[in-house]
Amino acid sequence: MTPPPASVPSPIVGPSAARTAYLVLGMHRSGTSAATQLLALAGAELPANVMPGDEHNEKGYFEPWKIAMFNDRRLRAGGGAWDDVFGFPHRPLPAADESGWRDEGGALFDQEYAGARLPLMKDPRVTVLLPFWREILGQRRIAARCVIPVRHPLAVAASLGRRNGFSVEKSVLLWSAYMLAAEAYTRDLPRAFIGYDALLTDWRAQAARIEAGHAAALPGLDAKAGEAIDRFLTPDLRHNETDDSLARAGDAGAVAQDVFDWFAAAADDAKPDAALLTRARARLDKMRLAMGPLVSATTRDLDAARSELIELRQNHAYLQSLYEALREERSAAEATLDALLSD
Repeated sequence: MTPPPASVPSPIVGPSAARTAYLVLGMHRSGTSAATQLLALAGAELPANVMPGDEHNEKGYFEPWKIAMFNDRRLRAGGGAWDDVFGFPHRPLPAADESGWRDEGGALFDQEYAGARLPLMKDPRVTVLLPFWREILGQRRIAARCVIPVRHPLAVAASLGRRNGFSVEKSVLLWSAYMLAAEAYTRDLPRAFIGYDALLTDWRAQAARIEAGHAAALPGLDAKAGEAIDRFLTPDLRHNETDDSLARAGDAGAVAQDVFDWFAAAADDAKPDAALLTRARARLDKMRLAMGPLVSATTRDLDAARSELIELRQNHAYLQSLYEALREERSAAEATLDALLSD
């Protein structure tokens, strides 16, 4: 039997709720952006402030960047970071502290999704913070439907290696932690597992899987939406294909292989073997007991340093632009003064 969730999330109001959130869960670089845009074009509602695309994802990330930054802070408060391989299970804070974080997170959610009947939230960090976010949704009597893309962990590792410089071992173990969290924290919710490669090959079949998993039609999936999805889900989204073996990643690869086998079966309408997750969870727990305090604390500190560096760079860029503007104003003033003196 599958291992129980690390903590039992607060219940969320069922289908009779006036609002229903679509949650796209899973590891970074796993196809969550593609799944999110499908849902957005099919009628779910994106946040007010969406993270723009970059050289690593030109078509966009479609995630609420303000909530993503908040989630980074909340993960650090719990002693980890988004790239902590031991981020599962969830680390709740003392009740008084958690209450303050929930208030802040709830206020951000209300700002980003004001008036949205079908809010669409995609931030991979939500996956490992889902017990926390379920409480926020529950306070607002918002039901949830989950979509969990499944991509081979070595393809994810190749992408993370290029973008973040992570080793294969770290990447596949991180993928495993996120996917274990996605499965454990959604067992009592409507959910659909979709293959990333299958999504790019035949998105209509995957959309049908989502509707079947949720027992609800996608609200705006009509012919016009279908044409827009066809234009978005193009073959150039398929990167880092792999036929390599996870065995080369050692113990981390063994954990990832069990997790991938379970999710691949779930995304293929086969009955997954629950023993796979039990074994993967046990291996991950053993690693965490041996190395967790050191790894998590170091990851947290590195993430805090990165955050501070980004803020310093942003402040420097702002001050530089302010300096340039003042210099231009000075030049203009000097030119005006010269003109007046020459008359």
